[in-house]
Amino acid sequence: MTVAVLVGAADLDPALLDETWAALTRGVSAAGAHDIHLIAERDPAADLAAIATLARAATGPLLLVAGDLVAHGGLLRLLATEPAGRTAALVAAPGGPHADGDAREERGRIVAGPSNVRFLGALCVAPRDLPALAAAAERLGSAGGAAVGVRVASAVDLLLPELLRAGVAPQAVRVRLLHAERVGDAAGFAAARARAAAIDEDAALLRLAVKERDDFFTTYAVSTWSPVVTKWAARLRLTPTGVTAVSVLFAVAAALAFWQASRPAMVAGAVLLYLGFVLDCVDGQLARYTRRFSPFGGWLDTMADRAKEYAAYAGLAAGADRLGLEHAWPLAIAAMILQTVRHMTDAWYGALHDEAARRQAGGQAAGGVSGRLSRASERVQADTGSPAYWLKRIVVFPIGERWALIAVLAAVADGRVALLGVLGWGLLAAAYTLGLRTLRARGMRVGVLATTDVARHRDDGPVARLLGGSGLPGPLAFALLGVAAGAVLLGLAAAGRLGDDPRLAVAFAALGVLAAGLPSRAAHDGALDWLVPAALRAGQYLFVAGVGVACAVPAPLVFALVFTLALHHYDVTALMEKGAPDRVVRLRPGWDVVVVLLTLAAAAGWATGGTIVLACLGGGAFVIGALAGRRSAQAEGVPA
Repeated sequence: MTVAVLVGAADLDPALLDETWAALTRGVSAAGAHDIHLIAERDPAADLAAIATLARAATGPLLLVAGDLVAHGGLLRLLATEPAGRTAALVAAPGGPHADGDAREERGRIVAGPSNVRFLGALCVAPRDLPALAAAAERLGSAGGAAVGVRVASAVDLLLPELLRAGVAPQAVRVRLLHAERVGDAAGFAAARARAAAIDEDAALLRLAVKERDDFFTTYAVSTWSPVVTKWAARLRLTPTGVTAVSVLFAVAAALAFWQASRPAMVAGAVLLYLGFVLDCVDGQLARYTRRFSPFGGWLDTMADRAKEYAAYAGLAAGADRLGLEHAWPLAIAAMILQTVRHMTDAWYGALHDEAARRQAGGQAAGGVSGRLSRASERVQADTGSPAYWLKRIVVFPIGERWALIAVLAAVADGRVALLGVLGWGLLAAAYTLGLRTLRARGMRVGVLATTDVARHRDDGPVARLLGGSGLPGPLAFALLGVAAGAVLLGLAAAGRLGDDPRLAVAFAALGVLAAGLPSRAAHDGALDWLVPAALRAGQYLFVAGVGVACAVPAPLVFALVFTLALHHYDVTALMEKGAPDRVVRLRPGWDVVVVLLTLAAAAGWATGGTIVLACLGGGAFVIGALAGRRSAQAEGVPA
């Protein structure tokens, strides 16, 4: 349960403070706080001491609000219900009172640096950051509440800079369409109340449920009307998970239409795919509008997105194969491998960027190439709506553009052309993003993989753990060796250079892929080691595809095995991204075990059967783990 603390403001008359507190009490109650504390010692040191005591005793989020804040209750609810349960701060554009010395927003997080936002005196501290809050309040209180570069209207103003110095990087909650301001007298209070009353709060919250910055196709072809669907879904009391389920049905229907491959069916599939994508946006908007989300729900949404996209690939390949078009299934496998590896790099680069922001908040700023690229990116991002801004958004080939391209090419051409388009644009996007991110990461000089459970995110099994006893360094170099081994096997097999007996080539390739396990216990703290999980996925998938081609395994079976492996890897990554705890022991044998078992199956002349068995076991294990995770979440009272 969220505990709210309303902290007095030194500039306010006591009678006016009573009025602002009455309004704020209604607001924090609407935000879900039923344990509300009022602190009005009118002495920052005493206020800080009281906040420290409450932070030490709290077991849930602590919502701190300055007494001179006038804000819509919906804003306080947004603050108190941050989706991933992270610390969050209410900010607005720079300017106005209390602006000097405020921190900056970077990638949606508040970090130390030249100010580009204004802190509005409302902060919701997540349970994991409560010790840092208590320590900060105690340090400031023992110093007599001395100012730390900001105007002290309330003790809350002192705490954010101190938390940033401690390495906490709160999520930024922008005012956007609602209203919030700090007031200093009765006239200002009345004017602020009038400005807030002039806004239709529900309509603004509905529009705020749409992502502030989305991709080009989503912005102009979906978000222009999806809030209407979101409002209907809320009135029908649908849950975000229910909308996700309906979107899955639309995607499956689209895949079946693509499989039929006739022109009317392809057009129908394109329309169904588009409508499924609209619902895919609506489920997130509904969660943000109703504040009905959870880490488990976020995990489910991520997994459904990937399953729907890859089901569309399968439908396109099956339809092209039905028409007698060659190489459709290999194209689908290649597109799936590419997108999965790209998503792994996206997830870990995001984690790297957040870690760099935390280090910067603690005083370790990035510079050099990374700093210059960051500043260039910020300039482009700041000019929303410009051609450069939209080109940057489009070239990375986000999900909206991918689904739009699939729908258009499927409607006017065939499944093979659609897969070629996805693969071609995906390769261009991968080269662009990987090149720039590598340069920026080298400049950041920050390691992120070592801050997590490395073996879990590497997906190491017993073979890799055994090999890791060698103590060899250089995890990325060995992971890239595995990529090269898998790629060589696939290339030679596709070129027909392995002869009638490919078993020796498969064994040698397996040794190259398994070599990635040698540094599994080494420190993964290099500037580019965030690429290791993606490289391990690429090596494993390429090896599976290479064995499939070398041993004449039907391509749909290879697709099925890679699909089940990708689901397992997305499972781990989605749990990390959404901040969901891994509540159950997932049934993951490890990438190394899959390589060994597939090698043995190929050596025994049973590669097709081995692929079927591994795909079935992998799919069954994923479903069991997902169901167990849902039951565990429900048992803990977490809405799914």
